[in-house]
Amino acid sequence: MADDVVARTRLRETGEEAVIRRDPLMEGAFELVIGGSPQSHVDLGDPASLFHDYVRRIGAVVDRLRMPGEPITAVHLGAGALTLPRYVQATRPDSEQHVIELAEGLVPFVTEVLPLPRGTRLAVHPGDAARVLHGSERVTRAADLVIADLYQGTSTPPHLRTPGFYRAASELLAPEGVLVVNVADDDGAPALRAHLEALAPVFPHLVLSGPTSVVTEARAGNGVVLASASPALLEWLPALRAAGPHPGAVHPVGA
Repeated sequence: MADDVVARTRLRETGEEAVIRRDPLMEGAFELVIGGSPQSHVDLGDPASLFHDYVRRIGAVVDRLRMPGEPITAVHLGAGALTLPRYVQATRPDSEQHVIELAEGLVPFVTEVLPLPRGTRLAVHPGDAARVLHGSERVTRAADLVIADLYQGTSTPPHLRTPGFYRAASELLAPEGVLVVNVADDDGAPALRAHLEALAPVFPHLVLSGPTSVVTEARAGNGVVLASASPALLEWLPALRAAGPHPGAVHPVGA
């Protein structure tokens, strides 16, 4: 595996090592690993190609926004290897995008090794996501999409899954905008319960998407929560179910 390493750096804010390594099974593809935990997968030759199940489910949400191919405004809470900003640019060129990332050196490290698609409009806001969202300067207004993928190791820090945090995230959204939260969980879904308890006071409409084992059996894995102030979110359910990946389940929370 060491032979596959392309670059490495030490993240000052967390002390973790970030490594970019080649995917030995996919030519032109790379993986970002932080603190020993795989974080992101990027296909440089085809940024519209998504690898992980939960990332493909978020991509299906991106596809539902506005008209196909129309630019959107997206805010990414957590940078990773910028897989989803790449996807947004590939499928919706000229979109306005923002990323909030605690580790100030991560985005320059990633983009030096894995350049963004030509024309990508990405503003980087360094700092803790809660502090940035509660700051005096608004990151953007009327965003179509906010994606929360915030992890230290394999868990989301508790202060990034509170009603106050999600209320601040909701203030970035347009009236029909959607917040998407990636939830990596253990058997019994303790993390999902914590996120839903924080989201429910803020958003009247919640949808859970994920592998059948995660959604219906509460097995370990990644689920994706969609949250919106608009009931229009519920109209997407048939399309999201059809988009997959399969086997999977998509249903309103509480239904």
